Amino acid sequence: MTFDPRAGGLPAMEQVIVAGSGVTGLSVALALARRGARVTVWDPAPLGDNASGVAAGMLAPAFEAALDPLSANHFELLKTARDLWPEFAPVEINREGAVFASDAHTVEAVAARLDQIGAAHRPASEELTPLGGISSAVFTDEDWRLEPVDALKVLRAEAEAAGVTFSDATVEGHSGGSLVLATGAAPGFAPELGHLTPIKGHILRLTGGPTEGPVIRGDSVYICPSQGGAIVGATMEAGAADRVVDEGRTKALRDAAEAVVPALAGVTGRAQAAVRAGTPDGLPLVGWSELPGVILAVGARRNGWLLAPLVAQIAAAYLAGEDPGPLAAQLDARRFSRGDR
Repeated sequence: MTFDPRAGGLPAMEQVIVAGSGVTGLSVALALARRGARVTVWDPAPLGDNASGVAAGMLAPAFEAALDPLSANHFELLKTARDLWPEFAPVEINREGAVFASDAHTVEAVAARLDQIGAAHRPASEELTPLGGISSAVFTDEDWRLEPVDALKVLRAEAEAAGVTFSDATVEGHSGGSLVLATGAAPGFAPELGHLTPIKGHILRLTGGPTEGPVIRGDSVYICPSQGGAIVGATMEAGAADRVVDEGRTKALRDAAEAVVPALAGVTGRAQAAVRAGTPDGLPLVGWSELPGVILAVGARRNGWLLAPLVAQIAAAYLAGEDPGPLAAQLDARRFSRGDR
């Protein structure tokens, strides 16, 4: 599947509201505007004050499928979504890859899992030389990353250039017409949202640590190089829906990071928390709701950045009355309501 912004079209005067200005909402708005729709994005929050901004911006199909049980069978879908990014928006994508570091037995098991899903990989050696303290690791160049706050700014600028307007209205104010729900969660708004679970996540933005090189993953932790200081993440607290920083959670995150990269000991940082939503199978709900006129684009869990262009392409196709493509059935918004899963 390739992204073609000129494919199909919506009536030039078709008005669509997109609720949510995270990566999913901005991507859907951009895709719709490119098809000729008049789009307004509703979100009272400042840009980046959401789960998309409290993130590391990883586009990581390989290690997500290898390490996350809910993503175990989704490698090809996740890789397809990743491959849409270069043509979708002019964001800077880092392709330095990622390593998983642990004891030799665990690394061997992860390498075997990468083999099983068909992800390219090799033993990591040169990537880890500057870090020290790591003796066993596996590297993949399948996983990319971007700077999330910078990318949100680019997506908003692209959307505005395409004619998208922005409002601080909320979804509760919707009274009719086409609506794409791309908020983290809006409990009770549509019946399908009852299948979503809130998931709180903490990250640490360090003042130091690696600024370049591959993402470093360990057991339940990652260290993502960034020019402003490495990003350490991320907790997955199912059922929690607040954004209060928990010092116990952040200490555990720091301890896990230092166990992988001892050189991080003593590096100061700032903790952040945000709330995502997830489905029972780990894939988002994308498509028509039972609620008339409403398209859902919610529940991407920990892969919001990775999946955004694919979600946007499928949502825009539904609104244009076109075939949403071969992957749409896996993301169908009503799959749990019908008992598909």
